[in-house]
Amino acid sequence: MNDFAIIWEWLSFAARWLHVITGIAWIGSSFYFVALDLGLRQRPGLPAGAHGEEWQVHGGGFYHIQKYLVAPAEMPEHLTWFKWESYATWMSGFAMLAIVYYAGADLFLIDRNVLDISPMAAIGLSIASLVLGWLLYDALCKSPLGKSDTLLMLVLYAILVFLAWGFTQIFSGRAAFLHLGAVTATIMSANVFLVIIPNQKIVVADLIAGCKPDPKYGKIAKTRSTHNNYLTLPVLFLMLSNHYPLAFGTEFNWVIAALVFLIGVLIRHYFNTNHARKGNPTWTWLVAAILFVIIMWLSTVPKVLTGEPQAAASSQAQKFAASEHFPAVRDTVLGRCAMCHAAEPAYEGIHIAPKGVVLESDAQIGEHAREIYLQAGRSHAMPPGNVTQITPEERKLLVAWFEGAR
Repeated sequence: MNDFAIIWEWLSFAARWLHVITGIAWIGSSFYFVALDLGLRQRPGLPAGAHGEEWQVHGGGFYHIQKYLVAPAEMPEHLTWFKWESYATWMSGFAMLAIVYYAGADLFLIDRNVLDISPMAAIGLSIASLVLGWLLYDALCKSPLGKSDTLLMLVLYAILVFLAWGFTQIFSGRAAFLHLGAVTATIMSANVFLVIIPNQKIVVADLIAGCKPDPKYGKIAKTRSTHNNYLTLPVLFLMLSNHYPLAFGTEFNWVIAALVFLIGVLIRHYFNTNHARKGNPTWTWLVAAILFVIIMWLSTVPKVLTGEPQAAASSQAQKFAASEHFPAVRDTVLGRCAMCHAAEPAYEGIHIAPKGVVLESDAQIGEHAREIYLQAGRSHAMPPGNVTQITPEERKLLVAWFEGAR
């Protein structure tokens, strides 16, 4: 069982690493093709059906790229599809969600101060939100509302704000932010899997059959791709937010999430406008900076974390607190860890408990037994740089405590 905890930690790391790798591949190709599409230029003498072209230089060579809105007159021998970057990013992200938040639901997914539900109920709500989020988004895109890009985006933003608030009423602050990002990422990946790629395959099949493809399929795919482009930066913030309790662990966390979407849209608007050679809207950076300052202010009003410490000790926490080693462990944690991991940290330069983990009571120490074991017992990750000079004997004590109680 103790080796299993270590294996599970490495499995979590592997899933996170894979998620980062595939995410870089997907986001990189997405940003590149949006910039390429916006930078295309028309000129006399382009081949029949060509919408525009672009000359680029990279890696010591020149690239001449032409875009066809429907398809070229003849099917090329080699056609590269950009899809697995998206699929692999979503699958690795869901794997990480399962490994970290589903397997550790009591610690990471549920906050009993917010809603006292069972792990299975919380997991069910999590999965349902991913599915229902996509179905609602897709229905809106296919409705008459979808004919107006501006109106559609405003309605979708209102829904995202509601989801931000709703998740904070169900899950812990950390999990609420992650789920808002997961719903958005699911929409993005489903756009690729269920709309963009199928539409492109219809066009290719028509071309092979000698039929003239309907341009509507390309237009629909382009709209969904544009949505993905504007959603990318907020998703990145939400996925990284679990490292920053000031973002997810405050009373106004859902407002912070809503403002993050606006910042992401502003930044993408700047780059999209610049790439399309339609101006240099530097005002977007000023507005984004102002919104970020507002976020900083909201994160400290009031200075009370609403996140992770639970109202009552769980059975697991009680088990660890009942260990014969616990009195000595409590002294070690309070002496070596609690100056940072406190409601009001005493360590200079630390203003809020790292990752929202507070270790001041028996229940809190018991709830975080696994993390203490892995971070300060089995590894020397904590304290950082061993600033509190925890001894090898104390680390052995933490290991004996966790493994004995298991």
